[in-house]
Amino acid sequence: MSRGNLFYRYIWILDTIKSRGRITLKELNALWQKAPFSDGNPLPRRTFFHYREEIADIFKVDIECDKVTFEYYINQESRHNESVTDWMLNSAAMSDMMVDVREISDRVFMEDVPSARQYLSLVVKAMKEHRRLTFTYSPYSRSKANTGVVIEPYFLKIFRQRWYVTGLNVKDGKIKTYALDRMQDVLMNAGTFTMPPSFDAEEFCSTAFGIVFSQAEAKEVVIRADARHSKYLRTLPLHHSQQELVHDSYSVFTYRLQLSPDFVSEILSHGPGLTVVSPPELRAMVITNLKETLANYE
Repeated sequence: MSRGNLFYRYIWILDTIKSRGRITLKELNALWQKAPFSDGNPLPRRTFFHYREEIADIFKVDIECDKVTFEYYINQESRHNESVTDWMLNSAAMSDMMVDVREISDRVFMEDVPSARQYLSLVVKAMKEHRRLTFTYSPYSRSKANTGVVIEPYFLKIFRQRWYVTGLNVKDGKIKTYALDRMQDVLMNAGTFTMPPSFDAEEFCSTAFGIVFSQAEAKEVVIRADARHSKYLRTLPLHHSQQELVHDSYSVFTYRLQLSPDFVSEILSHGPGLTVVSPPELRAMVITNLKETLANYE
């Protein structure tokens, strides 16, 4: 069996167990025999255990068994790990699906992610091996590129179809974020670095929105959304801290996060469907942005 076919089976097992929450091997087998790649044949226990080992190695996800109920479930250590697993499953499923739609590719439109093409795999390799990266960087805010930038890559994040790497800028001694599509001549250095034991990437990002990370105090944000936008936010929360209080014709959503230009842009992208209730400084940021935008048309 080809590696591609095996990979599709791993995805099916992961997706099936994840969607069911908990499932016995007998129940999994019944669904397996209905899958197109099984030809109606059962999944041998030994094969399933082998697939579990491969899934743990590839996806870094453990499929565990409840010894009381004999149900299998996915053990996720954190919300972040779960989101990464979902992203890998979606990406793998999309890659497999795109093979089947080549003949109608003129009717399938995808968003471009330029930053994923050239340097993503190199940055991932540097992170795994704890190696420094040297590159030239061209920020939008400057006309001249910064050469010889050296960072210790701590973590990756995708935001609005762009990949970003965050790490310690060796020269400045500060943690900074760089867009991969603004990087050039990226090289992985020979030496290695040690991640600070006290640094927790998930904690570092927990109150941030987008790719602006700071030491600013997180604020409680309250937003009123009309009925239509409330449905949208339930499906695609703005932040993992999102909570909702439902009213007759609207909902009130609360968040715990740092205020940033990225978050203001997100609010404005929803138009009049969202209204900032508090804090006052976020309302002021939104109003100022609206006034400056309106001034361009006067």
